[in-house]
Order: sequence, then C-alpha cells, then structure tokens
Amino acid sequence: MNNINFQIVKSYDPEIFMLIADWYFSEWNIPVNTTIERLKAITADKDQFQVLMTLDGKPIATGGVYNHVGLLDKVPELAIHKKWLALVYTIPEKRRMGYGALICNHILHHAKISGIEKMNLFTDTAESLYQRLGWTVTDRLTVNKRSIAVMEYALAN
Repeated sequence: MNNINFQIVKSYDPEIFMLIADWYFSEWNIPVNTTIERLKAITADKDQFQVLMTLDGKPIATGGVYNHVGLLDKVPELAIHKKWLALVYTIPEKRRMGYGALICNHILHHAKISGIEKMNLFTDTAESLYQRLGWTVTDRLTVNKRSIAVMEYALAN
C-alpha cells in the first residue's frame, strides 16, 4: 500500500535537517552546514517553506519555496523574481515514478494558498518535467558551462 504524506518542515528538527542536508550534499555537493543554516532560516520565515514527502512513512523527496537561490549570486538581474521553487530532490530509487511531480504540485498548491501568485525555478536537468507540469521557459543562460532554463509558473486565478 502506498501512503503518501507531505509535511511542511516547521521548526528546527535535527533529524530532518540532517537528512535533507545529506541528500543535497550527495546530489549537488552543497555543504551540510550550508543546508542546515538555510533550513533554519527558511523554517523561521513565514514567506518561505520546505516540504518533506514520505511514502509509507519513509522520507523520499523534498523541495521548497525560497526567496533566494544560488543562481541569483551569479546572475543578479534575476533577483526581480521573488519566489523560487528550489532544490527539489527525490531519492534515486524512487525517480521516474511520478513522485517528483507530486511534490512539485503539492509545493505549488501550498504556495498558492499562501498567497503567492507567481513562481520561478531554474533547471539544467528536469526541464521536460516542469514543462509537463505547466511551467514555461522565460530565459536560457549558460552558467559554469551548464545550460540553464529559467522557468515561470502563474499561480493566480
């Protein structure tokens, strides 16, 4: 039986923070302490949030809405975009099964009921997934030899 649950990470939880930090380090080489500090800030800010998805009680995916993403440090003119779907991660053994789409849709739903009208993201690996979910490409850039698509999703009715 597949019991899927979503949890908004609300406060400092060392176990969940460390799990997400380990995932982000293994996938993107983001230092563990960087992720933990970011999660502390995000969970303390009502305008940002992090979601943890579980399947039959086992954590399998995460992602969030952030006011600042690393791309803004390299391309400051993108700071005109205020809300970013960021750091969406699914454990390797559960990829290509629709869980990434599920957590993205949950994050978008929570963003909409939180009053967010427009979201952005950037990707160099999952553009087709986001297009299937209704995102549109607004810009293409090359950063550190990576071809990046900047995308937008309108949440307003």
